[in-house]
Amino acid sequence: MKRNIQTILSLVTALFGLLALDAAAQSPKGKYATFALTHATIQTVTKGVIQDGTVVLSGGKITAVGTNVTVPAGAEVIDCKGSWIYPGLIDSGTLLGLREIGSDARTQDFNEVGDVIPQMKALTAVNPNSVLIPVTRVSGVTTVIAAPEGDLIPGTAALINLYGYTPEQMFAGFEGVVVNFPNTGRKGFYDRRTDEEIKKAAEKSLSRINSVWEMAVQYHKLDSATKSKGLSYYPEMEALLPVVRGERTLMIEANASKDIQAALKWVKEHQVKKVILTGVAEGWRVADEIAAANIPVIAGPVQEIPSRDYDRYDKAYANPGLLKKAGVKVALRTSQAENVRNLPYHAAFAAAYGLGKEEALRSVTIVPAEIFGVADKLGSIEVGKNATLLVSDGDPFETKTNIKQVYIDGWQVPMVTRQTLLYDEFLKRDPGVTKN
Repeated sequence: MKRNIQTILSLVTALFGLLALDAAAQSPKGKYATFALTHATIQTVTKGVIQDGTVVLSGGKITAVGTNVTVPAGAEVIDCKGSWIYPGLIDSGTLLGLREIGSDARTQDFNEVGDVIPQMKALTAVNPNSVLIPVTRVSGVTTVIAAPEGDLIPGTAALINLYGYTPEQMFAGFEGVVVNFPNTGRKGFYDRRTDEEIKKAAEKSLSRINSVWEMAVQYHKLDSATKSKGLSYYPEMEALLPVVRGERTLMIEANASKDIQAALKWVKEHQVKKVILTGVAEGWRVADEIAAANIPVIAGPVQEIPSRDYDRYDKAYANPGLLKKAGVKVALRTSQAENVRNLPYHAAFAAAYGLGKEEALRSVTIVPAEIFGVADKLGSIEVGKNATLLVSDGDPFETKTNIKQVYIDGWQVPMVTRQTLLYDEFLKRDPGVTKN
């Protein structure tokens, strides 16, 4: 019996060893070193384009950029002749890391029970091992907002880099409390409510938000007055305290023009200090009002149908450009999990329909970095910023372009995904033995 158990244990150990070897072969590790990317065309975003330039990455930072750069001793030199270097692209609203398979609830963790749960942090739910993450980053998207969905206040969104073993390692320095502003329109063709029912539901939701905000304000006053004694723990109010105090951003989702106007009015009445409007599908209808409020927006998805049947087919494409023309600071999002990789093409559509190529690039690089307060680390190719960038053989907004290399915080990321593995497997497949 003892010998049999030992034999079984040996077989199990060998099996796990083979599995580990196979996993290692399929999931190569990133490389952390000093890199000198030479002879590239560098799109800095903030300081123009540098021809035949060099970017040096060391210690996770960009340490040199220009045409007369001395390559450090011991650096790994990578000839990028004929290639472009861009900052890593930022998607300002996704479900990446929170949803894996849309049809399987067991793989989804973006919608918790409760109508007011700001204490539910997306960062704690992010799955660093999501197979969708490699698929996204090899397309040049290096940083995303992972945002919860649900009822009125479904939780707190987080900005994450798409490389790391834990959510904490991936955290990129921004969190914002999400608010779904009351919707006065129909939720879709399936919404069979009467106009009166819709109106009453919106009024009830607004009343609930007002009540929660007032509670948060009162909690702030009590907390400030009794700091030495402390208060009973109230997680919802604790999570809203930084928002009331202007230390954390409120990300207000509003899409219909009427709802956007109501949200702007609510923000002004309640003197909310840090706000981002998200979605804003009909932002173009009230762009001047958003600009006057000096509130930045995260628009998208861009590749979408119009919100109203009688609108032009291209209104979703033109929305970011019309907002920018009115003077609004605009970043873009996909609102996706599986297809965050298509962010460059959302930006391309926005560019073609009025935003322009330069502003479209800014809307997925430096502008979101500014909106999220991380422009000192991300969004452009500058000395001192994090070594987060991509190397391509052309414009990343064009479908023919290949992303050749990706770096995140100085790590040279393996350009391997489940798609590349399947491609390699079937490209070189062994047909095996034909059965009679």
